[in-house]
Amino acid sequence: MHIFDARFPPAAKARRREPAAPVSEYRKLQRALGLERVVVVQPTAYGTDNRCTLEAIAEIGSNARGVAVIDDAVSDAEFAALHKAGMRGVRFRMLDEPELPWEMLPKMAARVAAHGWHIQFQMDGRELHTREALLKSLPCDLVIEHIGKFLEPVGVDHPGFQALLRLVDGGRCWVKLSGAYITSRSGPPRYEDVGVLAKALVKHAPERMVWATNWPHPLASGQTMPDDAVLLDLLLAWAPDDATRERILVDNPARLYGF
Repeated sequence: MHIFDARFPPAAKARRREPAAPVSEYRKLQRALGLERVVVVQPTAYGTDNRCTLEAIAEIGSNARGVAVIDDAVSDAEFAALHKAGMRGVRFRMLDEPELPWEMLPKMAARVAAHGWHIQFQMDGRELHTREALLKSLPCDLVIEHIGKFLEPVGVDHPGFQALLRLVDGGRCWVKLSGAYITSRSGPPRYEDVGVLAKALVKHAPERMVWATNWPHPLASGQTMPDDAVLLDLLLAWAPDDATRERILVDNPARLYGF
């Protein structure tokens, strides 16, 4: 999830100013859904200024971890300070105008590997096969956002989805089961077109799946705000047995984020 606070200025490249979404509002969602642990992800809106995210992690406390956006100017001492503050990954969002360039990815992956972190990664999943060799070569864990983020829902035989399965099979790639509403064409409440991919991933490698709210749901113009309870209940269809849901919601994130 993300935190937005007007006290922190948006990055120069920010696409828009997001509505306020403070920790106090997220706590209401936690209570409503029964969530105890959280990963606060640095949003595009703040670029490499991680102050808002770091403040949120500190406010939430020991049950919070974070994913930062940092560039190669960060020193080893700063890396250590970020780790102590709860950060466990670096986000590469390779859509629109990326905060970090492609050529930085291998260099950053080597640095995060030394700290036991991961790369959180997002691109148009329809092109994953064109970057498969690069992603396989990274020396750290890789977390791919939003069920692969296929900007137009595809079938399980699509080259991009097959590449995603192969990345998962490599043993260092995780997939975040989140944001089905972002790319779905079939729409709520079940988002069946994206759900087909989520079900296939869960069946293929349940030990490599994690789940997320993506609260407060930064939306493109014209999109409808999803229902958080409905999004959580999608797991009842995607992972139809208790043991698999326990793995996705509890055991896997404990391994990945060090809870």
